[in-house]
Amino acid sequence: MDLTDYTFTSDLSRASTIPARWYTDAAFLEAEQRAVFGRTWQAVGHADWVAAPGSYFACEITGEPILVARGKDGRLRAFSNVCRHRGSLLAEGQGQASAIRCPYHAWTYSLDGRLLSQPEFEGVEDWDRSKVCLPQFQVEAWGPFVFVNLDPQAPPLAEVLGAIPGEIARIGCPLGELRSSCRRDYVIQCNWKVYIDNYLEGYHLPAAHPGLNRLLDYSQYRVETFRTYSSQIAPMRDAVAAALYYWIFPNFMLNVYPDNLSSNIILPMGPDRTLTIFEWFGYGGEVAQAAIDFSDEIQREDIRICESVQRGLRSRNYSQGRFSVKRENGVHHFHGLLDEYLRK
Repeated sequence: MDLTDYTFTSDLSRASTIPARWYTDAAFLEAEQRAVFGRTWQAVGHADWVAAPGSYFACEITGEPILVARGKDGRLRAFSNVCRHRGSLLAEGQGQASAIRCPYHAWTYSLDGRLLSQPEFEGVEDWDRSKVCLPQFQVEAWGPFVFVNLDPQAPPLAEVLGAIPGEIARIGCPLGELRSSCRRDYVIQCNWKVYIDNYLEGYHLPAAHPGLNRLLDYSQYRVETFRTYSSQIAPMRDAVAAALYYWIFPNFMLNVYPDNLSSNIILPMGPDRTLTIFEWFGYGGEVAQAAIDFSDEIQREDIRICESVQRGLRSRNYSQGRFSVKRENGVHHFHGLLDEYLRK
């Protein structure tokens, strides 16, 4: 991957954005799938899907099939959802089982990934069933989410989250009691990084979100960056309760309130096509419809601007831009992490 057209500058006042080519070249997405999504913690499902022993669900990370299961011993595991025999997918959707049976030739695996049986395999030489096991990946549950990391050398999820769990606990949001209330999927005609860039700055609020801007104290809006995440401080003019807003590298956002939480997962579908999964979680009842509708309004305003940016990035007359020191340190932080992971 040719990265010679960009050098990250830590001094924000002298830094430039990543080049337009990084948003439009399909080769960049292939590199990101391996170097970024394949080495970071990805939210893949809900913790309550695998709360009971024997429960499982199938998912994927950038096309890599994964099976998450709760074993009889109560331990949560994630392993390859591909049979070691001829490559069939082992399971789809969600379910409950004492073992995983391949639908192709009935090879059967335990919920810890060991091969238990394979029919009609007599006469096979140099074969030791005890050595056949589904490759495993790191998996952790946090609040209502299950995260998987394909990289065995990646740091634990707690290290990536840093101070976030403690800050959420301090405002009284009971993560362990939250349940999914509503989900909305949006397909956006832009590169996934365009959407992340947009989320990480409030610079566009006065022009692009007039309704939201009237509610916020824009003069107090700021972004604080940490090793693998950033926090947005966006106080409401008439706020009576605390709120927390986080982005966790590369593609996971959280909006946290004392009585509910919403998440936003950004998944690339192509170099200029992105799936955004919005989900609301509440406890003691559903999340208010008015809150969901207001989020939907903001999302549609963001979609319009992100799709406009993607079209502009294809111009022969644009390559890179400069940052507002006051307003765009979050985007600069993201570009630095992206550059770091692509060069590892």
